[in-house]
Amino acid sequence: MADFTARPRRSVLYMPGSNARALEKAKEIPADALILDLEDAVAPDAKEEARQQVCDAVKAGGYGKREIAIRVNALDTAWGKDDIAAAVAAGPDAILVPKINTPDDVTLAESQMAAAGAPVTMQLWCMIETPLAMLNIKEIAAKAETSLRMNVWVMGTNDIAKELRCQHTPERMPMMTSLGLAMLAARAYGLVILDGVYNDIKDEEGFLAICEQGRDLGMDGKTLIHPSQVGPCNKVFSPDSETVEFSRKVIEAFDQPENQGKGVLKVDGKMVEILHAEIARRVVNVADQIAELEKGA
Repeated sequence: MADFTARPRRSVLYMPGSNARALEKAKEIPADALILDLEDAVAPDAKEEARQQVCDAVKAGGYGKREIAIRVNALDTAWGKDDIAAAVAAGPDAILVPKINTPDDVTLAESQMAAAGAPVTMQLWCMIETPLAMLNIKEIAAKAETSLRMNVWVMGTNDIAKELRCQHTPERMPMMTSLGLAMLAARAYGLVILDGVYNDIKDEEGFLAICEQGRDLGMDGKTLIHPSQVGPCNKVFSPDSETVEFSRKVIEAFDQPENQGKGVLKVDGKMVEILHAEIARRVVNVADQIAELEKGA
């Protein structure tokens, strides 16, 4: 099975499925991934039209190396099952399912994808966005041990705020428990985790601060609601050139034959341990993949 966790997902931009112009414009936006949305961004009376529009766009292609996910409506809605069937036929990289509250929801989503004929390479992304999900978070994450599809979690911070009746504060303290629990579970079971959206498009300073907070928490990237957020987000979630250069030196030092088996070395005057070599390899891998992605985005 391919390692779906290894690719960059710094910026993951939602695009409304009911807006044909937006779907076309998305082909030129330098986001690492796109979520073509059939759920929150689409009014009930436009659901079926949006489904057809999104599926046609995915089939037509033209999105370069961007990873493409289709967010379907929740499985217990009138549209969920038909959304999955149509989305699978369109052939995106992933299907994003909202309101994953229990391990059984993961099982149901996977079974519906399989019933619709999804190849094993088609991923399942899960929205983590309710108090019930947080209470079941370890059990949901543990499905990764047997799942052939689930590899990415998307934090639904707007829904978390709604369900908790909490506020969106600059430091996000009211939802830090939810973010922390999800982060712990994701890392324990090798899942990618993406931060939630930032709603105030005009607040560039606030957006940058939240991006930095998400990065510092350990998030792999961030979901976005406007193209103007892509550039700053990519910058925050990319390793800087000095870090990449030093990481290459660390790897080179530990790979020297005379250093095999050593646990601690001095590199550029700094003491580094073998665990730093592991971190360095990840940094370099991410940097190389970003460079490759941006070549043909």
